[in-house]
Amino acid sequence: MRADAKAAVVLGVESVPDGLASGLLAGLNPVAGLYAYMVGAATGALFTSTAFMAIQGTGAMAIIVADVGHLQSSDDPTRALVTLSVMTGLTMAIAGYLKLGLVLRFVSNSVMTGFISAVGVNIVLGQLGDFTGYYSDGENRVLRALDTLAHPGRLDLWTVCVGAATIALIVWLRRTRLGAMGLVVAIIAGSCIAGVVSAFDHNIQLVGNLAEVPNSLPTPSLPQLGDIVVLFLPAMSLAFVGLVQGAGVSAGFSNPDGSRGDESKDFVAQGVGNIAAGLFKGMPVGGSMSATSLITSAGARSRWALVYTGAVMAVVIVLFAGVVEYVAMPALAGLLIVIGIETVKPSELVSVYRTGSVQATVMSVTFVLTLLIPLQFSVLIGVGMSMILYIVSQASKLDTRRLVFAEDGGIDEVSPPIDVPPGEVVVLQPYGSLFFASVGMFEAELPTVTEASVRSVVILRFRGKPDVGVTLLEVLNRYSHSLEAVGSKLVIVTDSDRIFDQLVQSGIAENIGAEDLYRGTSRLTATVRRAADDGAAWIAAKEAEGDRPTIDETDE
Repeated sequence: MRADAKAAVVLGVESVPDGLASGLLAGLNPVAGLYAYMVGAATGALFTSTAFMAIQGTGAMAIIVADVGHLQSSDDPTRALVTLSVMTGLTMAIAGYLKLGLVLRFVSNSVMTGFISAVGVNIVLGQLGDFTGYYSDGENRVLRALDTLAHPGRLDLWTVCVGAATIALIVWLRRTRLGAMGLVVAIIAGSCIAGVVSAFDHNIQLVGNLAEVPNSLPTPSLPQLGDIVVLFLPAMSLAFVGLVQGAGVSAGFSNPDGSRGDESKDFVAQGVGNIAAGLFKGMPVGGSMSATSLITSAGARSRWALVYTGAVMAVVIVLFAGVVEYVAMPALAGLLIVIGIETVKPSELVSVYRTGSVQATVMSVTFVLTLLIPLQFSVLIGVGMSMILYIVSQASKLDTRRLVFAEDGGIDEVSPPIDVPPGEVVVLQPYGSLFFASVGMFEAELPTVTEASVRSVVILRFRGKPDVGVTLLEVLNRYSHSLEAVGSKLVIVTDSDRIFDQLVQSGIAENIGAEDLYRGTSRLTATVRRAADDGAAWIAAKEAEGDRPTIDETDE
C-alpha cells in the first residue's frame, strides 16, 4: 500500500495539469478533463485485466472531441458531453463482451502510424492560439496555423515567452531527479512568470478566465437521449481510437505475476471508465500509454495505485481549486505542444516508408486526411483502408508449388508445369489464402489442360485450410471436368473435415469419385504419398490397357 500510495501521488499530481490540458485540447471546460482523469482512472482500474493500465484522456481522443461541433452548439453542452462519454463507454464495453479484441489486428500499422502522427501535428497546431495570443478564425487547424504564421505582428510577445519558458522547463526538469513531476513544476513556474507579467498590466489568459474550477467533487448527470443519433458516429470513432491505444497498453505492460492482460477484458474496463467519467461530467477516456508508464516507473505494485490516483486528484480539486484557476493558458499550451511533438515518432514513419510503396501511400493518405477533415471521419476512412489493404494483401499472398517425391524420401518443391504433362502424377500444394478474391489467381496458377494431357493425375493438397468457398468449389469442378475430358483425373487430399463435407455436399466428390478424395491425417505427407502411389498405379493400369482417348472420342 505504501508503494502504491507513493506512485499515486506522482501520477495524481501530474494528472492535474495534464487533465486541464486535455480538457483544453478537447475545446471543453478544462474541468471536464480533470473529472475524466479522476473518475476514469479510479473506476476503470477495478475491471482491467492489465493491472497497471491507466484509463485517462489521450491526445487522439481529445482531438476527436474537439471536432464534435454539437458539443458547442447544444442547448446543454454538459449533458451532451455526458451522452458522448457514456455512448463511447457502452460501445467499448459491448466490444469487450463480444470478444472483439482480435478485430484490432486487422488495422494496419501504416494507417495507425499516419493517424497518430497527424494527431500529434494537430495537437501542436491546435495550441497556437493559446501559445501566441492570436486566435485565428480559419476553417481548420492547418489554415489557422498558416494564418498565424502570416501575421507575426499580431502575436503577443509575453504570451509566447510564457509558453516557450514552460516548454524549456519541461524539457530540462524531466531530465533531473524530478522526472515526471517536472511537468507540474514547469506549469507552476510558467504560471508564476505569467503572474509577474500581469503585475505590469499585461494580462496573460488564465484557466480562471475560461472557467471556474469548483472546490467540490462533481455531481452525477444523466445523458440526453435526444443527442444519441447526432453523437453516434463520434462515439464510434472515439471508442475505436481508445481501444486501439488501449490494446497497445495491454500488449506493452505485463502484470505483477508476469502474465499478459486480455484485450477484450480491457475493452470492458475502458467502457466502465468512460461510463463513470461521463456520468460525472468528464470527457471520454481510454488506455493511456504515458500514464501507465509513469505509474509503473513510480513504483506501483498493484492496480490500487490507480484507485489512489483518483483519490489524490479529488484532494487537489477540493483543497486547491482556487490555485488551479491561476494556471496560465500558454503554460498549458506549452505542455500540450511537448506532448504533440513526442506523439510523432520519426523512426516509425521511416520504417513504414521503407516497407513499401503501398504502405507508404496508405500512411500518407491517412496523415493528410487526419489533418484536413474531422477526426471521426478520418478514423473510419483509415479503418476502411486497413480492411481493403488486408484483403488485397491476402489475395496476393498465394503461391502454388509442385511437390516432387525424391527416391531418398525427401520432398522437393518446384514450380508447377505450365501444362499438365501426359502420363504423370502432378502433386500441387497451394500456400496462402484461398479467399474468393485470390481464387482467380489460384486458377491461373493451375497447369493448363491440353489435348496432350492424357492419362495424368493432378493431386491438389489442401492442408491447414479450414474451409473453401463456393468460388473455389466451382474452380475445382471445372478443372475436374477438363481433366476428365482428356482421360485424366483430379484427386483431392485434405485434412479438414469441413472441406471434406463441402466437397461431398457440393457434388464434387461424386464427380471425381469417392476413391479420389483422400482424408489427411496428423502424419505429414503420409496421405498425399499414398495418393501419389495410387495415381501412379492408375496411370500404369491405363497404359497397360492401351487406353488412349482423344478429345473427339471423349466428347462422343
